[in-house]
Amino acid sequence: MKAIRIQAPCRLNENGEIVQEGAVVIDDLPMPVRKKGEVLLKLLYVGICGSDVGSYKGTFAYAKYPLIPGHEFSAQIVDVDEDNAYGLKKGMIVTCNPYMNCGKCYSCLHGRINTCMNNQTLGCQTDGAFREYFTLPEERCYDGKGLDAKTLAAIEPFCISYHGVSRAEIMPGEKVLVVGAGTIGILAAAAAKMRGAEVYIADTLQGKLDLATSIGIVDGTIHTDLSDPDSFMRQVRKITGEENFIGGDGKVHCEPKGFDVTIEAVGLPSTFQNCIDAACFGGRMVLIGVGKQRLDFDYTMIQKKELNVYGSRNAVKKDFLDLIDLVNKGKAPLDKVITNVYEMKDAAAAFHDFSRNPGNMLKVMVHIADPEKC
Repeated sequence: MKAIRIQAPCRLNENGEIVQEGAVVIDDLPMPVRKKGEVLLKLLYVGICGSDVGSYKGTFAYAKYPLIPGHEFSAQIVDVDEDNAYGLKKGMIVTCNPYMNCGKCYSCLHGRINTCMNNQTLGCQTDGAFREYFTLPEERCYDGKGLDAKTLAAIEPFCISYHGVSRAEIMPGEKVLVVGAGTIGILAAAAAKMRGAEVYIADTLQGKLDLATSIGIVDGTIHTDLSDPDSFMRQVRKITGEENFIGGDGKVHCEPKGFDVTIEAVGLPSTFQNCIDAACFGGRMVLIGVGKQRLDFDYTMIQKKELNVYGSRNAVKKDFLDLIDLVNKGKAPLDKVITNVYEMKDAAAAFHDFSRNPGNMLKVMVHIADPEKC
């Protein structure tokens, strides 16, 4: 069978710009052999996640090379135990939970398997789904319930956003700001909107903000001008209003009221700081983004505002099942998030293009195969 592998990452200059492309190759691998309790899968569509782009560029915290990327996908069941406990059948179109937990660590033993201390996510800490065939444990495969294979492959990134939004327990009418208008950020905005929030999204790229607006899941946008450090907070003030208060120095101060919830979906020190600054006093912040860099910041702001800061890692089975049903019912615009589809033979071009055109590409899919009629 064929598999797509990142042999080596890009070489970047001091500004993070690509000066030498990464090596993406198509390798021949032996067919996997299914064991009892496993499912043999034929891959249909695999999405390129922001973490996969990070692996290609060499900026993703967990990547080791060479690496077969890919953890968001749809597949058709080729073979499965007939007496399995999950209702899985040959020919079924499924998506899968790619977060491989150990089952033995403190987190797993306390039921928090998405935060497994020894987590091995497919395509990140271990080889992933960019291949023609794959085997996974039965309990990780979920019936797509009729969703088309391309849309079903986007359920996993939606789960990441949905899980993060769930952490904040957003209430109807609350003001929510998502910082980062990539796939995860836009899907986080969609999840917040589904909860009845007033949702805004921020980014440095106007093209991404235009995409978010065209999908119809935000009430407004914030275009952050990197040449003007104050532009972000000026727009926060305009949206949320201002409040006067007496400071510890006895003087009157004026601060933006801020957002009830801020969601970081980039993974940079600057965007983490944006979320701290834009959150209201007594607000909540959710960190979904993953990055390598450190941040030196005035952490007393967390105490001063009495912020609840939530980390959000991976997703759980309930997230997958909920979203498959919600998308099937037309309550989430997942199909509008998919902007580009490449064939497997063009995988190198897909990674090259996505890494260089982040402003007008959102969810990029690689078509591996069509399902077989049963």
